[in-house]
Order: sequence, then C-alpha cells, then structure tokens
Amino acid sequence: MPAQAHDDSSQLDTVHIEQLELDCIIGINPWERGARQRITIDIEINADLSAAGKSDAIEDTINYRTIAKAVTAEVEASNYSLVEALATRIADICLEDERAQSVEVSVRKPGAVRKAAGVGVVVRRNRLGK
Repeated sequence: MPAQAHDDSSQLDTVHIEQLELDCIIGINPWERGARQRITIDIEINADLSAAGKSDAIEDTINYRTIAKAVTAEVEASNYSLVEALATRIADICLEDERAQSVEVSVRKPGAVRKAAGVGVVVRRNRLGK
C-alpha cells in the first residue's frame, strides 16, 4: 500500500498557558460560596501558527497575553458552582479567536479532597463542536 503524501500545513501548532493561578468563588458547599478559592488553569489552544512563524508579527498569532487577561477577568469575577462550567466558559473565550481550531482547558482545585493534591476537570472543545 503506497504511503500517502503528508501535508505539513495541515498540522496544528499549540499556544500554552500553564499554571495560571487565580482566586474565585467556586463550589457547591456553603463554605465554598463565601470565600474565594485558589484554582489552577492550564490552557492549550491549537491553531495554525505558520503565518506568525514567517512574519514574526504578533497580529499573526493568538496572543497569549490577551487570552490570559480575558480568562483572568472572567474567573476573578465569576461565581460558578462547578469547575465543569468554569472550564467550559474558559474554552469558549479561547475559541473567540477565529484562528483557534480547538482548545483543552484544565481547571484544578488544589486541596479540595482530603489526601489529594487537587481535583479538577479537563474539557476539550473545537470550533465545530463549540
């Protein structure tokens, strides 16, 4: 069986934001609703970044500072019960940039479960299934 030609332009690159630590109201228990908790967020946005690689121009890429500011504003002003809802909203923010094809968002609550370093969720969204 002949090998298919491989088109490198179809591969997606990734913009990472790792261990963004923010404080917010998150949780379903009464004690969680009255005090801000620290959460940790990891974001991977998949997009074709080849234009930025060639131009070396910020307008040709997904600006991670812009994403981090938007996520920070949303999280710090939020009042979610579930980390699933918060992670989904963060994914939606990331997909607002037309270049973003898919995103993976991890939200962790350190110390939320006794004897565990943290608990959380990972949501994966793409432009088609938004």
